[in-house]
Amino acid sequence: MPKQYAAPAPYDKPEDYRDIPMTPVQSNQIKAIGHDPATETLAVTFNHGVGAVYHYSGVTKELHAAFISAESIGKFFGMHIQKLPFKKFAPPAAAPAPEAAAAE
Repeated sequence: MPKQYAAPAPYDKPEDYRDIPMTPVQSNQIKAIGHDPATETLAVTFNHGVGAVYHYSGVTKELHAAFISAESIGKFFGMHIQKLPFKKFAPPAAAPAPEAAAAE
């Protein structure tokens, strides 16, 4: 019998989105991580899926520092971040390719 998966969580309202610059990381699970210390918000995108941006609340600068320096970012995420409340946002619109922008 095939494994059953839960339906994906719906996207949150775009007006709640906060642009948090992200840095690519070396992980089989996670593509990029960003942090806003003023609001204690962690931004994460994953290697698999459509490129949604997840904002996890309550992430202190100390927790963020431990996360990005973890031996296994994916394992640390599963143990310390995944259980936190989050908002899910649609992937940001991709920037047009340089040749497409030049043609306009």
